[in-house]
Amino acid sequence: MVDTLQGSLDGTRVVVTGAGGGIGAALARSFAAAGARVVVNDLDADKAAAVAAECGGIPVPGDASATVTDARDALGGTVDVYCANAGVGSEGSEAAPEEVWANAWDVNVMAHVRAAHVLLPDWLARGSGRFVSTVSAAGLLTMVGAAPYSVTKHGAFAFAEWLSLTYRHRGVKVHAICPQGVRTDMLTAAGSAGELLLAPTAVDPQDVADALFAGIAEDRFLILPHPEVAEYVRARAAEPDRWLDGMNRLHQKWEANGA
Repeated sequence: MVDTLQGSLDGTRVVVTGAGGGIGAALARSFAAAGARVVVNDLDADKAAAVAAECGGIPVPGDASATVTDARDALGGTVDVYCANAGVGSEGSEAAPEEVWANAWDVNVMAHVRAAHVLLPDWLARGSGRFVSTVSAAGLLTMVGAAPYSVTKHGAFAFAEWLSLTYRHRGVKVHAICPQGVRTDMLTAAGSAGELLLAPTAVDPQDVADALFAGIAEDRFLILPHPEVAEYVRARAAEPDRWLDGMNRLHQKWEANGA
């Protein structure tokens, strides 16, 4: 997919957060391959620098919530595409410590809100801009054993949806990427729940980037690297109790396997 877009984004100014590895690195490489100028953001300065060197990007390390202005300045004062990709995969139930809930909310939701708050005035004034939110299928469905992650990814999806319905007539494009398992460090960190539910159908990060580029070409809001997620969402909406019964059985299986 990237090959078909080679050169089509010449000069486009792109920021990718959480781009030191995984989906973020794949997005940064893909945008750069299509001709964009890319800011590579990551908390890990060495990883940000390595990916930036690989794709000819600009490393801007630091917290995704606090580096939007620095990233914009590095691109000459304007951002055309912002990929809110940084995220945390917090496990636990309602009993997870409040600091775990607070961190998941801050990274998975509020970082997106803060970025939009900085970027929207310019985008609305010129009538164009693109916001890409890496959500997860957990934002459409839910994830066994990971209440903070599931709840905040629902929040990330809701914010992306709100941005689109509020500003699409003013030239702001929004894409919500909702994969299931992706072969990244976050999948490994998901432990037994990830192994049970996500690993069997996991895709590579580049598959996610390719799905986004296909969605951009077709001007689609919802990006589903795993097409079967659409069927799950339809089943959930049509028969919610049947869907919850099935998810509960998965939860019991996870518990029985030593969760």
